Amino acid sequence: MTAPATPETTGTTSPAASREAGDHSVNATFDVETVRVAGYDVPVVSANTVIVGTGSAGFCAADRLWEFGQEDVVMVADKVNAGSSRNAGSDKQTYYKMTLSGGDGDSVREMAETLFSGGAMDGDNALCEAALSARGFLRLCELGVPFPQNRYGEFIGYKTDHDPRRRATSVGPYTSRSMVEQLEKKVHRNGTRIYDQCRVVDVVTRDMVGAAGAAGAASAAGAADAAGAGPAAVTDGAPDSATSEVVGLLCLRTDVVHDGTESPFVLFRARNLVYATGGPAGMYATSVFPNGQWGASGAAYRAGVHGKNLTEWQFGLASTKPRWNVSGTYMQVMPRFVSTDADGGDEREFLSETVPDYGRQLSMIFLKGYQWPFDIRKALDGSSLIDLLVYQETVLRGRKVYLDFTRNPVQAELDASKISPEAHAYLERGGALFGTPIERLKHMNMPSYELYLGKNPYVDLEKDWLEVDVCAQHNNGGLVVDAWWQSNVAGFFPVGEAGGAHGIYRPGGAALNSGQVGATRAAQFIAVRRTEEPVDLVSFRDVAAPLVESAAALVARAAGRAAAGEPDNTGELLRATSALMSEKAGPVRSAQSITEALAQVTAWLAAYDDLVVADPSSRRSVNRTFLVRDILTTQYVYLSAMADYVDHGGRSRGSVLYTDASGHLPQVGFGDDPQAELDLPEIFRFALDGGALDGVVQEASWTGTESAYRGGAGEVLGTAEEVGSEQEGLRAAESRRRAGTCDFTWRPVRPIPEDDDFFENVWRSYRENRNIV
Repeated sequence: MTAPATPETTGTTSPAASREAGDHSVNATFDVETVRVAGYDVPVVSANTVIVGTGSAGFCAADRLWEFGQEDVVMVADKVNAGSSRNAGSDKQTYYKMTLSGGDGDSVREMAETLFSGGAMDGDNALCEAALSARGFLRLCELGVPFPQNRYGEFIGYKTDHDPRRRATSVGPYTSRSMVEQLEKKVHRNGTRIYDQCRVVDVVTRDMVGAAGAAGAASAAGAADAAGAGPAAVTDGAPDSATSEVVGLLCLRTDVVHDGTESPFVLFRARNLVYATGGPAGMYATSVFPNGQWGASGAAYRAGVHGKNLTEWQFGLASTKPRWNVSGTYMQVMPRFVSTDADGGDEREFLSETVPDYGRQLSMIFLKGYQWPFDIRKALDGSSLIDLLVYQETVLRGRKVYLDFTRNPVQAELDASKISPEAHAYLERGGALFGTPIERLKHMNMPSYELYLGKNPYVDLEKDWLEVDVCAQHNNGGLVVDAWWQSNVAGFFPVGEAGGAHGIYRPGGAALNSGQVGATRAAQFIAVRRTEEPVDLVSFRDVAAPLVESAAALVARAAGRAAAGEPDNTGELLRATSALMSEKAGPVRSAQSITEALAQVTAWLAAYDDLVVADPSSRRSVNRTFLVRDILTTQYVYLSAMADYVDHGGRSRGSVLYTDASGHLPQVGFGDDPQAELDLPEIFRFALDGGALDGVVQEASWTGTESAYRGGAGEVLGTAEEVGSEQEGLRAAESRRRAGTCDFTWRPVRPIPEDDDFFENVWRSYRENRNIV
């Protein structure tokens, strides 16, 4: 790594540099202390806690901290109005909480057991999510989220997937948006500073004295020791296993042009980071994550934060233009599934090729409304076979798939006598046993029809086909968290989808509850146990300067290649990396496809500093320079986790099919020989995990080397196709060294804690420390 120039602290910035960060910044100014690094006067914003992300979890954390008395908080966002919470949804977006109506029996313990039963789920997280579910939910109601209640004040619920009770509720397609809007209003009233247009580059950390194995932990770029900053003593509020602690954050200001006039970088000096960056959506091209949701998990892995259950994603049918889940009523009205070639010709109702029985086909389509996520347990002879047939059309055959609501499947008129009793009863109760799918949709759920009229691009389901695919929808795994949502790095709290609080399966809507609970738990802990001021400016400068130097050097090299005439490739890399993941490591994976994807990602990551070409006059290109690196780092860790899972004997589970020659192809499922295998590609042959690994959790860590940040001699290292020869094998090994090392541990799940319900004991300890220990 290039040795950093000696940084100097200065006073406040000049008036020209003290303007607001962006259109959506609130109470935010860069008229703050600065450090002189890499030729820039880099602003340093200081606070006890920095919250990264402005979704429902991030705003909840900010408000909770304020309510708990910690007002020294700032928020940071890439784009305040982007992200999943504000822009994602479904036919009826669900919020999951403990039952608050009727005579149904329910309890904290029972809800915790439901969550825990998802497999590979830590019991303390499950118990917290159950115990705080009512508190978080009612808080949202008080803020103005209009969850429906009956005339007696009961919050009526319904059953969702993986839910034995009626714990689900909803305010319609945009439940999470309503949550964000109300939480945001409260945070604005609190006066919390919000810095918009700030792309996360690196998490700044330092070693801790007295922690086990502290000698090996360093900053995100492996440069804390090189900078000469002394390690910190282990303090109260640090996890027992922590070997490093957060001291701040480095961001790229995406509103600043790289012309030397103003620092394009900003540093945040903090005691704590609440990381509410959302799931790593940029990993996949075929995705229902909203445009503008990327995640920033790569920076966390670079800083030494561990991952958990990274193999576990949720995939499902969604429209791609625009991006939206096609669950619920969209499936229950039984639209026609059509595929065409790339040019729109050769129209086929492809489901009939595999499911020729009229009644069975329509009944399976109907069930996708209830059973929306791709579930490998339902792929052998159930509704998730539809997901595989769509995947076959789009990925294996290169065709396009559409939902056609203008015509009934197979035949012109609906024959309701042929569909399953469940589908018949539901549609009859809704008065929808008539007409075409669009007529049934408008009768049963007019808002679902109207929603697409207001989308970009505009789709009128009354006349337009809706393009769909099997899309990445949610990452059940993520960054490791303890019972207070603190990671293995002291002061780093991943909340919302960034945190790996879920197991293999989870009830629908559990993610929204988890985000509120995790944010609340993190805020409680910070407000009581981590109240100290940030590290002093000089010590912070010593640790942060190498990261700023490295970031500036990356941009300079990328810009130099552009100046030499090479075309900007940031957009191409962004598309290529995500397309690779969707093709090789999406809902259908194999040991071979994972190996191929990992080889290519390793090559890209190892050579990245000498591969990326960016036009410095384009703020988007410079932004993408760091975005692509973050995505590649995340993909490298995730693909390595998938490979380790297969090596560990992992088989198909959750929302993923792992090709297995010893397994079975999906079956006919009815008639004289229901167990006969369907005529499908061998890639769909699988064997169920059967819960074999439900009791353990895979944790992942990434360790970089100096050359992990710089490629060699400007050349792109071997691709997946070139690894065969001895020479290319050596080059591949060098790629792996430069890309960094991933290590994995498999540990037992933490059990659900036993009840401590003797009031006098709880009351005594609560008076002593609020039971925040």
